Amino acid sequence: HHVCPSSPLTRFFFSDPFLVCFLFLLQTVQTHNPHFLAVHCQEVGGKNYEASMSHVDSFIKELLSSDAMKDFSRARIYLDENYKSQEHFTALGSFYFIHDSLKNLHQFDFKAKKFKKVVGKETCSETLESTPTLEKEKFPQDYFPECKWSRKGFIRTRWALADCAFDLVNIHLFHDASNLVAWEKSPSIYSGTRQKALGYVLDRITDQRYERLPYFIFGDFNFRLDSKQVIESLCSTAIMQTVRTDDTNEVDKLIFRETDNDRKVVLQLEKKLFSYVNQDIFRENNGTSLLEFDRELSVFKDRLHELEISFPPSYPYSEDCNLGKEYMNTRCPAWCDRILMSQSARDLFLKPENEEKSLVYDNIGPNVCMGDHKVLTGAVL
Repeated sequence: HHVCPSSPLTRFFFSDPFLVCFLFLLQTVQTHNPHFLAVHCQEVGGKNYEASMSHVDSFIKELLSSDAMKDFSRARIYLDENYKSQEHFTALGSFYFIHDSLKNLHQFDFKAKKFKKVVGKETCSETLESTPTLEKEKFPQDYFPECKWSRKGFIRTRWALADCAFDLVNIHLFHDASNLVAWEKSPSIYSGTRQKALGYVLDRITDQRYERLPYFIFGDFNFRLDSKQVIESLCSTAIMQTVRTDDTNEVDKLIFRETDNDRKVVLQLEKKLFSYVNQDIFRENNGTSLLEFDRELSVFKDRLHELEISFPPSYPYSEDCNLGKEYMNTRCPAWCDRILMSQSARDLFLKPENEEKSLVYDNIGPNVCMGDHKVLTGAVL
């Protein structure tokens, strides 16, 4: 079903499209029946968080009391809602739900440096910086493009299930501020900024302060296709026209036209416009013909691993309720949302005894509008 802001079901999250996807999360829970459920959100309160944050607490209560979650008697919910603290605010939200069938689950206390049994349901939202069961950091200011503050950072939690211990990291990396700047060179300067930030996270979660454990990192990496290379491929037979501003003579837009066919426009590129003539190329065969331009993870090939991508680019989807499968023409579609892991984490569920189990790495609600990102799901069944 299409879920629109006017629906009664969305009364608590009408102001934030990402929360709409929780309806489909509940459906996914009922389908797969997980015993340990981890959900990472990167825009708690949405883009207009000052006006929308008040709805989040009401939604959490609805989520915890829903029929689909009735068998999850333990939960840990961490919400970075303090948007008045510009120095620390990340808008990250990490949700963990433990099924009744799991009897032996512990969570790590980073201050006491020991695991403690998980009992009951707890929600933390005021001072995550001092919460002992997680590590939260906003990236240093000099990491931010143009030295402007944004809500980018990470949260780490640590868990032990029987004899298996692991870290879960919620991450949000920097976006591409301008399509024109991203086009200038390969790889783009934005790719370099994301590489630096991701390297910082990896160094922090593998340093000597705590025992090194298998780790899973999932969230919005904002990975983009190599803009220069993908545009040259998409417009290989086109002629480029450069349009400059009258006052500053800066590049305002690039227009790629066919050499014949009445000089039909193939692509128009502006700071926040990526209007390509054939959007189907990003959907056909899940857009995998463009995976060769998805290169940002290659820098970390010895440290991070991923299951095979068999879903279309996860961003930027239309926020129109009637266009759930369409992309907006603001950015080149890309696989921004990912689930990555260390080799030791990958080995946890690729052991021989798990051969009969199937792994799922996919998006949810592929035909439904739920904001500009499609949420990913990873599961061992």
